[in-house]
Amino acid sequence: MRNQVLHGYLIHHRRYREKSHIVHLFSEEYGRIDGILRQNPPPQYQPLTLQATGKGDLKNFTKLEILNFPVFFQGDAFFAGFYLNEVLLRLCPLEEPMPETFRHYQHTLLQLQHLHQQQAPSHYLKQILRQFEHVLLQELGYAIDFEIDANQQPINPLAHYQFQSTEGFMPVLQHTQSTLSGQLIGCMQNYQIGNEFSHDQLQLLGKLYRQMITSLLGDRPLKSRQLWIQNTQSRS
Repeated sequence: MRNQVLHGYLIHHRRYREKSHIVHLFSEEYGRIDGILRQNPPPQYQPLTLQATGKGDLKNFTKLEILNFPVFFQGDAFFAGFYLNEVLLRLCPLEEPMPETFRHYQHTLLQLQHLHQQQAPSHYLKQILRQFEHVLLQELGYAIDFEIDANQQPINPLAHYQFQSTEGFMPVLQHTQSTLSGQLIGCMQNYQIGNEFSHDQLQLLGKLYRQMITSLLGDRPLKSRQLWIQNTQSRS
């Protein structure tokens, strides 16, 4: 790679030596890409362009240009933005284009800027985060099959299931707090990407996607989620 022009967003950075930073970029062209920037890093959530050169995992970033006015998130929008960036950093493979996730990330940042204007901000926030997670997991290859259970049988609306991240929906004999009804699972069977999720779909995906993402992260929980919970508890 030599003087490759990249368009994207800073998702994380850390100091490297005296005047440089290791920068993690989510780019339109290469997905997540890492490099060394020999200047102060740009703000997060702002579109930028730069040039990348190098053969290894850590590129040389030069000619940084910020393309828009500063974006400052506050309250839940701040923690949601932190969450988006941390999930991208932790889950996205290095230098693999993720065009659908990139487009949806841009859209989600725009939606977060309008969070404070919503009459039902909590519902609005759940909607846009589940939409983002839905696209991300699908593009990573972890789409959930809502029509077939772990035994390759059609989901039965009258049955109950235990969701397992690696196997899917496992039929169970008894209903407990951790099981899901086949009727609830079935609410996703006719969903089309781009539509808003219904109340039942949000309820279902909130459980499933948290379990999926936690499983993919391994034994290192998200800092953004921990801080978000602490902030919520301090306000209550």
